[in-house]
Amino acid sequence: MDRIGLYELKPFSKARQDIVVVSQEGKHRLNIHALLEIDVTEASKAIKALKGNMDISFTGWIIKCVSQAAQEHKQLNSYRLGRKKIVSFNDVDIPIPIEREVNGEQRPLAYIVRKANQKTVEEITKEIRLMQEQAIDTSIEVLGDLTSLEQWLLHSPIWLKKLGVRLLRRRGLLKKKHLGTVGVTAIGMKGRFPGWVIGLGGPIATLIAVGGITKKPGVVNDIIQIREYLHITITADHSIVDGGPLTRFISRLTELLETGYGL
Repeated sequence: MDRIGLYELKPFSKARQDIVVVSQEGKHRLNIHALLEIDVTEASKAIKALKGNMDISFTGWIIKCVSQAAQEHKQLNSYRLGRKKIVSFNDVDIPIPIEREVNGEQRPLAYIVRKANQKTVEEITKEIRLMQEQAIDTSIEVLGDLTSLEQWLLHSPIWLKKLGVRLLRRRGLLKKKHLGTVGVTAIGMKGRFPGWVIGLGGPIATLIAVGGITKKPGVVNDIIQIREYLHITITADHSIVDGGPLTRFISRLTELLETGYGL
């Protein structure tokens, strides 16, 4: 009796290796997670109503809300700088994954929406659309304009990438320049995903993992109605952010999402 059966063997690709290098940085952070359910019923209606007049996406709108909340609560838009300092930024640079087909398979390619807090939902959506059409360099699998150092590092062997990520740990200015600050990954926008996803944190300051939208009863003005709830997980670095600032950030982000900010 054959206990193994049929199977398919694939190489552990360079892209998978890069994901491992970045994700493993989460083990070196003091991650705290917040799981949220946010009523986005009114925002969903507004986006559907506006789509006839302008090109806006749900993901683009979430990025706008996250960037606004991070601008107002800069502790979530901060990095360690050496051993004794924390650096907070005015610009909110949001790294996101953009799924593209590479060599016959769908892969998430990295892209950073720079100064997202200064852009409209429509501008962010347009920028994402452009990246969805950009030609892909399969040797680096990163979208957008890259510095010569970034291009060199992305072409380097895996051990050198690990060293580069390690050297960035407490170099907040370089992390901002090359990695952005507040990450947004909208897993729930890829298909039916009725729940939360808990991110590993990685090397970036704060990670917003967007799950799916589910319909369930909610109370509005003491009346039970069917509402649409968005599942979001926020992962922050406890060495930089305490419970109070994190709660205030969550409160503001919830307000922006529930009121359809930027629409």
